[in-house]
Amino acid sequence: MLKGHWGICQTCDNRSMPTSDLSPDSAHGAQHDLPVAEPAMSHGLESLAAASETGPAPLVAAAARKRSAAPLEDIVFEEEFVKGLKKIFEEMISFNRVLGLKIHDLGPAQVRARIEMKPELVGHFSYNRIHGGVISAGLDAMGGLAVMAAIGARHMDEAPMQRLRRFANLGTIDLRIDYLRPGIGSYFDLHAQVLRLGSRVASTRMEFFGPDGTLLSTGSGAYIVS
Repeated sequence: MLKGHWGICQTCDNRSMPTSDLSPDSAHGAQHDLPVAEPAMSHGLESLAAASETGPAPLVAAAARKRSAAPLEDIVFEEEFVKGLKKIFEEMISFNRVLGLKIHDLGPAQVRARIEMKPELVGHFSYNRIHGGVISAGLDAMGGLAVMAAIGARHMDEAPMQRLRRFANLGTIDLRIDYLRPGIGSYFDLHAQVLRLGSRVASTRMEFFGPDGTLLSTGSGAYIVS
């Protein structure tokens, strides 16, 4: 279980991963006091700067260039990382099992998943329409998954299991959902991508589609990452 509001209906009673001392309330409060987040590729360069005091500056610059050289689209995750992230998302987060969220595509630039419609998810019995809370919770979960993938891509210099441990402190601090059309269908596809990944906060955009590709709902979220 990841700490915070990641997954709008999840509780913090059943923790299966280590958590920090940062509570959701303090995360909300900290949002207003956070300094401007650093650009995505600058995270972790403080140690390189410190190393420059005892080593040649060109070596530090070369390391920084190497860190930011590969575009997200060109990064390929290891099978171990993909399996581990799917296990966290689909099995260890209990509420995602209730929703039936299944990852279909896991990339550093975008993530995709699907929810199969079932009676437990009906919000309006007359139309067999999916509950709005399922849409909200699903898009929230997808925003968190996109942040996980982006963090994994940022730290490709680390071993897969080391990167997976970075997700213990991930939590939602802001979420907005726009319901555009009724959610009716046999299944629904959910997409999410990270708009900005800072050192403390990540911003995401999410979409909820019907079986025919019609956009039914959109979402935007902010997630604390450290």
